[in-house]
Amino acid sequence: MTADPRISRRGLLTAGAAAAAGAVAACSPEQAPAFRNGVARGRNVSATASGGTAVEPFHGVHQAGVATPPQTHAAFVGLDLLPGTGREAIARMMRLLSDDARRLTRGAPALADTEPELAVLPARLTVTFGFGPGLFAAAGVEDLRPEPVAPLPAFSVDKLEKRWSGGDLLLQICADDALTVAHALRMTVKDARSFARVRWVQRGFRRPPHAQDPGTTQRNVMGQLDGTVNPRPGTPDFDRAVWAGGGPDWMRGGTTLVLRRIRAELETWDALDRVGKEFSVGRRLGTGAPLTGEKEHDEPDFAALTPAGFPVIDDQAHIRRAHVADPGMRIFRRVYNYDEGLSAGGHADSGLLFASYQADIARQFIPVQKRLAEADLLNEWTTPIGSAVFAVPPGCAEDGWIGETLLS
Repeated sequence: MTADPRISRRGLLTAGAAAAAGAVAACSPEQAPAFRNGVARGRNVSATASGGTAVEPFHGVHQAGVATPPQTHAAFVGLDLLPGTGREAIARMMRLLSDDARRLTRGAPALADTEPELAVLPARLTVTFGFGPGLFAAAGVEDLRPEPVAPLPAFSVDKLEKRWSGGDLLLQICADDALTVAHALRMTVKDARSFARVRWVQRGFRRPPHAQDPGTTQRNVMGQLDGTVNPRPGTPDFDRAVWAGGGPDWMRGGTTLVLRRIRAELETWDALDRVGKEFSVGRRLGTGAPLTGEKEHDEPDFAALTPAGFPVIDDQAHIRRAHVADPGMRIFRRVYNYDEGLSAGGHADSGLLFASYQADIARQFIPVQKRLAEADLLNEWTTPIGSAVFAVPPGCAEDGWIGETLLS
């Protein structure tokens, strides 16, 4: 008698889990990670731990990966739902992906994880989910889509490429270890295959925690300090700027994400002298101080004039065009650099994965982007080539799943 070649998903998951257990048992005592209730034993896994064992809680009022101190490595994954994937199927997918994230972020293998050793060091792993405009239509809940969660208006500086834009579902996977990110990416995408296909993957990096003091503003590939004027998590201004307080009830505790892929024109930027670079930005490259100040966080004096009567900070300098006076109306930037290597001629394909979180895209992000597109000196050396918009649902309880406030 021949074996039935058909394998059910339940059978696959069961077989995979058994294989994972067998793989662990086959290791020597020194090599094998031990698990109890899905959590690694024999290791100091806590929110205050350092290095690879550090854990960021998955459950809570808000999803992790927004107010979380940015990790070193990130993978942003855009997925498109398969034709015919409706509300019930999307809910099943989100239950499955939430379970994966719940396990992986605490240092436990995902269900049917055939390489459980790769899950033992979570390294502050976070998995954050976002819903694109197409998901609401597919689920038949278009009336519950926050109005600003829609394709952005066309900006004159954009040269958008389809391969970096759009998407029905976002996975934002961040950790302080690249292998942890790669493993979480593989596990979650594998479990999404029955419901969606990958549209794009964008990988980014920052300097690791051990390379500079905590709280130090990140530098981008152009050498600028990026994120000086950012709402500070845990403050009333941050809560007002980032967490949704209006709109559909299901979004309370959530936020919105605009992800822009911005190519840095490094060849021409390199040809510009330091004075020109600082004039374009409106800040000193070395310290990040405004041209009218001495320290990074000094308030810029936009009224200051040179002896010749010209503004010290030019009318088209980046910090003037991006300035928002009300802290509660600012965007929260959680940015990563990208570097896709060199061409045969030695030219870099590098830039910024500009992740902007805000309570309301229409009131916060779009007005700033319009001012930058109209007259920002940095437009000469930066080119937006990708753009995507997502609603980021609130977090969930320990027995819940991301998206249940919308889909259940």
